[in-house]
Amino acid sequence: MPVFLSTADAGFEAAFAALLSAKREDAPDVDDTVAAIIADVRARGDAAVIEMTERFDRLRLTPGTLAFSPDEIAAECARVPAAERAALELAAERIRAYHVRQMPQDARWTDPEGASLGWRWTPVSAAGLYVPGGLASYPSSVLMNAIPAKVAGVERLVICAPTPGGQANPLVLLAARLAGVETVYRIGGAQAIAALAYGTATIAPVDKITGPGNAYVAAAKRRVFGKVGIDMIAGPSEILVIADGATDPDWVALDLLSQAEHDESAQAILVTPDAAFARAVTAAVEARLQTLERRAIAGASWRDYGAVIVTRNLDEAAALSNRIAPEHLELCVDDPEALATRITHAGAIFLGPWTPEAIGDYVGGPNHVLPTARSARFSSGLSVMDFLKRTTLARMTPAALKAIGPAAETLAISESLQAHGLSVRARLDRLNEGG
Repeated sequence: MPVFLSTADAGFEAAFAALLSAKREDAPDVDDTVAAIIADVRARGDAAVIEMTERFDRLRLTPGTLAFSPDEIAAECARVPAAERAALELAAERIRAYHVRQMPQDARWTDPEGASLGWRWTPVSAAGLYVPGGLASYPSSVLMNAIPAKVAGVERLVICAPTPGGQANPLVLLAARLAGVETVYRIGGAQAIAALAYGTATIAPVDKITGPGNAYVAAAKRRVFGKVGIDMIAGPSEILVIADGATDPDWVALDLLSQAEHDESAQAILVTPDAAFARAVTAAVEARLQTLERRAIAGASWRDYGAVIVTRNLDEAAALSNRIAPEHLELCVDDPEALATRITHAGAIFLGPWTPEAIGDYVGGPNHVLPTARSARFSSGLSVMDFLKRTTLARMTPAALKAIGPAAETLAISESLQAHGLSVRARLDRLNEGG
């Protein structure tokens, strides 16, 4: 059974602190293994990647077959049923339209001293998207990662999507095509991350790597960070629902289970000021678990990490939510806009009972790659900004340098950086000489 808490209980703070600090991942220490894999790929390139793909994915490749051929991609895309193709096309259209609006603007202005200042945005040159492999892979994640990169203007975008036993997911390849990605490598694991970061004879290195993966992939992303950029280290999925008691309990139960079914380590939390509603949702969850296809996974998540918290009011519910900083936050209340103004930490907010989190996973438009494990306190979901760099611009006129240069010289002297100060002083002296 999930944890049941009430803010009215004397021991609430201690119990809530335990909930916040609970470790939901019991991944083995894989860092040493990953370090060896990365070193092997750096040393032997294609040969190492091919050997590990045969060992882990039961698939024998050659340098020429590391990537799907255009004909293979076309054949797999042709297998996608019309209804699924249409749904994926709708999702791609909406995701693209949303992310186009995120593009920042360049700026340039002249300040009162006459200095010209500003910034400009440019995309990374190449990015690699990791897609967990096999028939259980998620085409929606391809769209959520690749489309922002394309909107940002990334010139070269490649995908690594392992195909255990040679089985590809046609929807993943169609999603790649819809997103404008032409190169899809059928490799995975830490070896794929190493190949993307350092390159091989066949796989050119990239500048940024995004996308989810298992513990080995996460450890590899940590290790290559600095050589390349990464999006984030994502943990198990989370959802927090704040409900005032007016929403159908079964709807809320399904929303909680929509994340619980992802992973046994996922977390679903209900926060409500209505104790009777809390009991009704709990009963609805138990009823739905009897028939859910992934009930073993969802049931373990709900049993081990689920929580139901009864608060005195919605303001208190919002305060608790901010402390949790959930990946997904649903506000199933009468006035979600007003309550949303009290939320400062959340990866994504879904406003009102007619906005299930599942819409955000597929066709809402906003990105579903979001910060987990309370990292929404200091980070944001994936966006075009992850594929852009801001370069600052500054140009001094002689008058501007004369106005602000002496202050720079003074600060340089105070820091004992003589050449800094002299580089400014030399120009000021020329101005004073009338040069």
